[in-house]
Parts: sequence; structure tokens; C-alpha cells
Amino acid sequence: MGTNRSSIAIAGAGLAGLCLAQSLHKAGIEVQVYERDSGPFVRRQGYRITVDKHGRAALRQCVPAELFELISAVAGAPGGYFRITNKDLRDAITLHFDENVPDGAGQMDRQTLRTILLRGLEDRVHFGKGAVGVEEDRDGAVLHLADGSSTRTDLVVGADGIGSALRAATLPDHEPIDSGMRALYGRTPLQIRGRCMVPPALTKSGVLAVGDRPGRCAFFTSMRFGEQPAAAFERLAPGTRAPVDDDYVMWGLVFPGADSPFTDRQPTPPQLDEFAGTLVGEFHPAVQELIAESQPEYTMEVKLMAAPRPRGWRMSRVTLMGDAVHAMPPVGAHGGNTALRDAALLATKLEHAVAQGDPLEHALSAYQAEMVPYAFRAVGDATKQLRRLTGSNPVQRWVLLRALPRLHRVTVL
Repeated sequence: MGTNRSSIAIAGAGLAGLCLAQSLHKAGIEVQVYERDSGPFVRRQGYRITVDKHGRAALRQCVPAELFELISAVAGAPGGYFRITNKDLRDAITLHFDENVPDGAGQMDRQTLRTILLRGLEDRVHFGKGAVGVEEDRDGAVLHLADGSSTRTDLVVGADGIGSALRAATLPDHEPIDSGMRALYGRTPLQIRGRCMVPPALTKSGVLAVGDRPGRCAFFTSMRFGEQPAAAFERLAPGTRAPVDDDYVMWGLVFPGADSPFTDRQPTPPQLDEFAGTLVGEFHPAVQELIAESQPEYTMEVKLMAAPRPRGWRMSRVTLMGDAVHAMPPVGAHGGNTALRDAALLATKLEHAVAQGDPLEHALSAYQAEMVPYAFRAVGDATKQLRRLTGSNPVQRWVLLRALPRLHRVTVL
């Protein structure tokens, strides 16, 4: 250990795992990524994401310059507004965001960003090989895979999401806590029959509409590519196909889990889409139309969870990042950016240790000590915001919502 022959195995080929792999590969460190899905897009994992200053810095640091140029080319324009409204889309709060943001990365389509992060790693990402367990000894760690195989390596990084198979071995009694809330996500083409599906006043705005019924919220925002991905990929990544090429509206609906009709069965995407229509009956017709014109196959349901703060790490050669360690409600654009920040921080620690011949265990310990404070501030912020938005007292809800600009006025994309 501690030589330039060090090898690292990453469980999970999501954004954070691939971002870390890009940096390690660029630094000449042997890295392999093991992903349980049979392919990169067999499972819906969300649509548009906001890349904040931490996410931008992580991507700039970790990926080769030509890939960062492609990320910047396809990113949606930064700036504009974020509106928190009532169910009739009447403004309660309007936050103005800085349009003069450096680095050129803004709103990103998740599938497009993942495709970019896979480029150059094709022979290092192994699909259909999910991690099921890990053990360590004095010589390193062994990662066990679902197909019965295993791989020996110096270090293992669990980037395998909220359902991490490695968390129990690394952080016992650290399972995420169910908030009792659920969310439906979906997408609707931005242009249908020659008409924009977003009202003109909201074309550069993300909107969070708070319903009258406790726990009910609706969110929507446009994903407008800076340069159409097909053209940008042909110019900057020839041979790689852009997975998405048309602008769209991403929408989300938050509701109490007790309101779900699917507690005893696994619904299909069309069934979820039909249920979404019943959730927006009290909202403005523009919100209802977004759901009515959505693409049913894209609708997905998630539980809103929050991880407890780690009390101690059991293993010295295994660590976690992203949702595997700090799952949080998707409020405030914290989750994905915190995971990318993890990737950049861990890459820095590991690459320095390899270059200096230092023990890699020390790099993991330093990463964990630095990651936990910022990550669990984000978990706390996201959890508090979810409670404000879904509380049972409508008067208190509006009072707390009006405090959001004071609590969270930050420059974001």
C-alpha cells in the first residue's frame, strides 16, 4: 500500500462514483468500478439537477479538460429565479440567482452528465456486478459481488446509493430514517404541439408550490440545454451518443406516504403517472396540464429519507460517499452536489497519499473527518426544509417559508 501501484475499487457507477474514478484514472491510479445495474440507463435515477459551486469545482477538478468543456457546453444557463408559491402559483417568495457564475456549468440533465462521466472509463466500469459485501485484512480489502465473484484491492469505496450493500459493514446501525414522505418525479416535453408547457413568466424559474393539504407540494423547472447535446457530443465526444436531446420540464410531487395507494404492491410507471394526476387536483391548471401531458414511462417514486450522523467507522480500508453515507431529502439541491464534493475531496486525499507514499488508511480517515461536518450540515438543512414545507400547521408553514431567504440565501446555479 501507499505506492503508485495502489488499486481502488468503487461500488456504484452513479455521478459521484464516476467522478472519483475519473480523477483517480487521470492521476494514474488503478481503479475499477462495479455497478449492479446491467447498463447505465436501465433504471430511472432522476432528471435535471442543479450544479452549485461545490459541484462545479468537483467536476472541474476531477474530469479531463475536454470532458469539462462538454459539460459546460450542454449545461443549461445559470441565473434566473426560484419561486415559492401557493397552490395557485401566486408568489410568496422570489429568490434571485446570480447569472454571472464562473466555470460554465449550470443546470444538468443527469443522464447526460453520467454519459459524459463514463467516457474514457468504458473498460473500467463493470455493469451487472453489484457489491453485496466487503471484508478487510492486513493486506487490503475484498469486495464481494452479486454474481459470486470477488475482487481484492487496496481500498473499497462504497458509492452505491441509499440502498448501499456496504453500509452495514462500514457504519453499523446507520440505516437512513424514513421521513414518512414520498415524492413522484416525472418529465414533460417543454414543447408540445408548438406550445411551451411553462407559462412565460416562469420560463427561467424553478417553482415550488405549497398545497393547502398538509404534506402536499408540487415542484417544476425547465431543463433547457445550452447547446443541444447531439451536436455538442459530435463536436467534443465523437463516437459517444447523447442520451437526451430535447428540452423538457422536470416535475416532482411531494405527499405523505400514507396517501399512497401502492402500500401493498409495486406500481408501474403508468400507474404512478395516473396517481400523480390525482395529487394535483387542488393546484393551478398549469401544474395539472404538466402532469396530464407527461411521459408516463418516466414517472418514478422515491421515499424521502435522512441518514443519521456516523458515530464511528468500523473499517479502515473501506469508506462511503454520497447517498451511501449521507442520504437526505431532495430539497435545496444539496444531495448531488454534496456527493460530487465527496468525490473531489476523496480524490485529493487518495492522490496525495499515493504520490507521497503515505498509508491509504490515513487518507480515508482524513476524508471522513472533513466530509462528515459539511455533509451532515446539508442533511440537517434539507431535513429542516422538508419539515417546513410539509408541516401540518398551514400558518406556521408560511411563516417558516418566509424565513428561507434569510436561512439559505446562497448563490446557486
